[in-house]
This record gives sequence, structure tokens and C-alpha cells, in this order.
Amino acid sequence: MIDADPQQRLIGVVGPCGSGKSSLVAGLESRGYHCRHIAQEHSHVQAMWRITGNPDVLIYLTSSFETSTARRGLTWRRADYDEELRRLEHARRHAHLVIETDCLTIGDVLSRVVALLEDHLSNG
Repeated sequence: MIDADPQQRLIGVVGPCGSGKSSLVAGLESRGYHCRHIAQEHSHVQAMWRITGNPDVLIYLTSSFETSTARRGLTWRRADYDEELRRLEHARRHAHLVIETDCLTIGDVLSRVVALLEDHLSNG
């Protein structure tokens, strides 16, 4: 249960490269939220999101292999992306919010997250 003003809570953001984490953090911070981009996708430690950030709210952004590599100009193999997803599985299972960003703009993602945070907080 999250029982305080969302702007006073630490919002952690995780997900594969190219899913929109940095853009979301920037948007939330511009609205006064306290955020941390947790680079869980690069760690072999499954609970790294909890160790380095221990956020009050964990948001997991995801995007397909094709979208992730196109957004970042990555020359990865599918196996590289799959390894990121494997490393992120613990965070995904514990996330309060999971958003698929493939077909969303930065503004769409930000609006959904703010609405979901407000709803999550008001419904306890």
C-alpha cells in the first residue's frame, strides 16, 4: 500500500534499453516527482532495483526488440535483448505498474503513469 503524496515517494523506473525510462523520469521530475532510473537491465543481481533504489513505487516500461533497437540505434542480436528481459524479470514481477511503450508517445507514457500513480495512491 502506498499511502503518501506521490510527489513525496520515490518512483523507480526499470525496463529494457529503449523502452523510454529516461524520458519518463525527466517528465515525472518536471512535475515534481522524486524518481530514480534504475539500470537493472545491466545487472546480474535480480533484486538490484530494490538494493540500489528500494522505491516506494516501481514502474516497469517495456518495448519490443524491434522498437528498442530502433529507438536506440542498437546493433544487438535478439539474444542480447532476451538477456535483458531475463535480468529484468524480478523487477517486472514486483512492479506496481507495467506499460508497453511500443505504440505510445513520450507524452502518452507520462500521462498514463501519472494517472496510474494517482489512481494507485487514491485506491490504496
